[in-house]
Amino acid sequence: MTIQLYGFGESGHSYKVALAMTLAGVDFDLRFVDFFKGEARSPEFKAINPMGECPVFVDGDLTLTQSGVILDHLSKQTGKFGGNSEAEKREVLRWTLWDNHKFSSQIGMVRFLMNFLPEDKRPQEVIAFTQGRIKAALGVLDSHLADHTWVAGGNGPTNADFSCCSYLFYPEPFGFDRSDWTHIDRWLSDIEGLDGWKHPYDLMPRAFATGA
Repeated sequence: MTIQLYGFGESGHSYKVALAMTLAGVDFDLRFVDFFKGEARSPEFKAINPMGECPVFVDGDLTLTQSGVILDHLSKQTGKFGGNSEAEKREVLRWTLWDNHKFSSQIGMVRFLMNFLPEDKRPQEVIAFTQGRIKAALGVLDSHLADHTWVAGGNGPTNADFSCCSYLFYPEPFGFDRSDWTHIDRWLSDIEGLDGWKHPYDLMPRAFATGA
């Protein structure tokens, strides 16, 4: 049975998984979730994922949610992107947790507020405060990449890279200009140069155009 991935183009967390699967050569069927029309909150979807979130990974009787868990499972199944040594595996976990707590969660919220809410409903003070947190996190990542080719070290990309990079490829503004961050810009170019890399909107259809 072909693996199913529930997601949509605007979901940076779905992109992390779709990108890793694509680069690992894992075949999957994308099950488009019409997020902006409320599908993720529907009883049918919540029967699959009670958290009401994307992505959802389904492989036969196995259903997984949360991108970090899915990425870890894929690495154990494929032998790719999980880190080679025990120290590297710990770094993959460390940066994946950092991303989920300090980076993607902040970016995802601000990007949503700035681009997918009606303009008169955008909380400017919340946006400004969170952009400050994003800038601080970008500084941490940029400094780290000054002397690391890949986030977790090693000779190639890992799940730490796919987790941290996802939202940085989107065109919608949220306070990030990659030209301001020399080492992040180099790293993103390296990821774009990987064989099989695709932009999020080339991997998954957009939901906002159909849900607006």
